[in-house]
Amino acid sequence: MLVGIGLMPHGNPVLEPPDEETERLAEVLRRIGGEFRDADSYVLISPHNVRISDHLGVVLAENLVSWLGFEGKELPGEWKTDRELAEKIYRAEKEAGMPVVDLNFAALSGEYSRWPLSWGELIPLQFLERKPLVLMTPSRGVSRETLVRFGEILGEVLEREEKRVALIISADHGHGHDEKGPYGKVKESEEYDRLIMKLINEDRLEELLSIPEDLVRKALVDSYWQMLIMLGAMRKAEFELKASAYACPTYFGMAGALWVRK
Repeated sequence: MLVGIGLMPHGNPVLEPPDEETERLAEVLRRIGGEFRDADSYVLISPHNVRISDHLGVVLAENLVSWLGFEGKELPGEWKTDRELAEKIYRAEKEAGMPVVDLNFAALSGEYSRWPLSWGELIPLQFLERKPLVLMTPSRGVSRETLVRFGEILGEVLEREEKRVALIISADHGHGHDEKGPYGKVKESEEYDRLIMKLINEDRLEELLSIPEDLVRKALVDSYWQMLIMLGAMRKAEFELKASAYACPTYFGMAGALWVRK
């Protein structure tokens, strides 16, 4: 059963908040971790793992190993894949005709079946108790409708599951908030972030599908595609928003939100 959903950023500032706004965001992330303490497994969707232009990925490697931090921040550790759940998700998506691939490395199973983790996974995982997880990756090269349908199928699998599963969406938002940042300052980043928080707080997530493609592109985001998968999964049960927060202490915007099953 899908017990809840956590939208979690992957920027270093949430680990050591530099201001009150970021501390409030970190508190929401800690609340997500507390809410999902009784979950059996996580499904974690990250934009900063393997990048595939026109397929979505489900990682089947048994061992998930810290490898790539951001801006020198090392977060060591090793996690286990919930292989049984990962295989169920992959098979269901494949049978439904979704553009999905299964991912492994070195060996099909056992000690040498290993897969690297980046900051996109490691930072959210710092707020979650260590449990088996299924790592999945979105794709920017498939249609919005495909991403939502992929999420619906994911939700169907999780609803049939006896385990209690939490869905974790790793996402940062506009990356053009600071003229001194790597992408400069663009007004669309602020516009996109403000809209996302409005849709979250007003329970209007179905309107994600109506966001203009031009805004998504110009806002320099890495959240939109996995949020569409989230939207599809959320259609399979009723969820209630329990907490949300936003912070932008550097050039990219970060949001946290917790939904629990009604």
